[in-house]
Amino acid sequence: MVISETRPEGHLSEADLRGFFERFKASVPLAGRRVLAVIPDHTRSGPTCTWFRVIADGLRGVARQVDFLIALGTHPPMAEERIDRLLGIDARRRAECYPGVRIFNHEWRKAEALVQVGLLPRRRVAELSRGMLDLEVPVRVNRLVLEYDHVIICGPVFPHEVVGFSGGHKYFFPGISAPEVIDFTHWLGALLTNPAVNGSRDTPVREAIEAAADLVPTERSLIGYVVEQEAVAGVFGGPVREAWPAAVELSARLHIRTVDRPFHTVLSCAPRMYDDIWTAGKCMYKLEPAVADGGTLIIYAPHIDEVSYAHGKVLDEIGYHVRDYFLKQWDRFKDRPWGVVAHSTHVRGIGTYENGVERPRVRVVLATGIPEERCRRINLGYADPAGIDPADYAGREDEGVLMVPRAGETLYRLADMSRFR
Repeated sequence: MVISETRPEGHLSEADLRGFFERFKASVPLAGRRVLAVIPDHTRSGPTCTWFRVIADGLRGVARQVDFLIALGTHPPMAEERIDRLLGIDARRRAECYPGVRIFNHEWRKAEALVQVGLLPRRRVAELSRGMLDLEVPVRVNRLVLEYDHVIICGPVFPHEVVGFSGGHKYFFPGISAPEVIDFTHWLGALLTNPAVNGSRDTPVREAIEAAADLVPTERSLIGYVVEQEAVAGVFGGPVREAWPAAVELSARLHIRTVDRPFHTVLSCAPRMYDDIWTAGKCMYKLEPAVADGGTLIIYAPHIDEVSYAHGKVLDEIGYHVRDYFLKQWDRFKDRPWGVVAHSTHVRGIGTYENGVERPRVRVVLATGIPEERCRRINLGYADPAGIDPADYAGREDEGVLMVPRAGETLYRLADMSRFR
């Protein structure tokens, strides 16, 4: 059974969310049990701090233990001070009000933090990838998941470049999983291409994630919520595979904007929650379909001065390229982390690579604190952010110019997407 709460005339208050959680709690057997809540990091919009309070308060005196695991994927671990900011609470109050509640970072690089729960055999991977990949994939996940009686996945749902829509079991894979599954699913998404996947509910990557999730034995449920920036527009709870589609339906209404014709210039402004291009790449992913052939997309983020805190070395070596650049030279790149190669293709966008000549469909320019020399070296354009005033781009859609003030979560698509299929 799916428990839901929406307010068509406005957003949900904390009291609404607490009321929802009381109904959710009544539908899921949590009394006397050890409960682990999997939550997003700082790169996702939404009131994570409110959900922390709602869950921790709601299970006090009910569950035997309540802890939280931050689904970092391959993002860097969060320092205690940053965790406190994420949870909207200072260290003193956290210790006083929630003394028994532990907060864990997902440690994807540490073998001892992971456990293998199964294997996706070669034949199954070929089936899931529609014949595009031929390998077996060990399924490893954070071992904490096996140390609790019940896992609550609690996070927002948005259109997503790799899987179609985020949320649900994506908080397991890649959220709290090992590199093998991350590389497999992200490279599969790159092979399919961002415009073909983003904003689609049913995709081969989602099917692969669900197949991996079937191997995790721990009982779990979902609190999937849909936000407009930090405000909750709706929340859906219950069995993961039942509650997630309901959240997707609302996200599709709120987070997808359809335009009749593409724009020749797009200024995509990254919010401060994105602190490197690895995360701010969403400013390209969500807007790629709306950029005209030969057009320019500018990622405007004066606050960013790093390509990737976790993967910058690899990206400096391989650069940003279209998918076929890698596929037609696969022997050169097959031993690189596939998830990093996938990110490269998603930021560069679709294009061709013929006879040693790469032709991206869109010109991608960084207007950030990353030096021009490094931008050129990684095969992206450069613009001095000091020379850009976002106001100069606003209100010019009729001229073929689009300015998105908070890019990365709303997907822009053309009314006719057939050219991307």
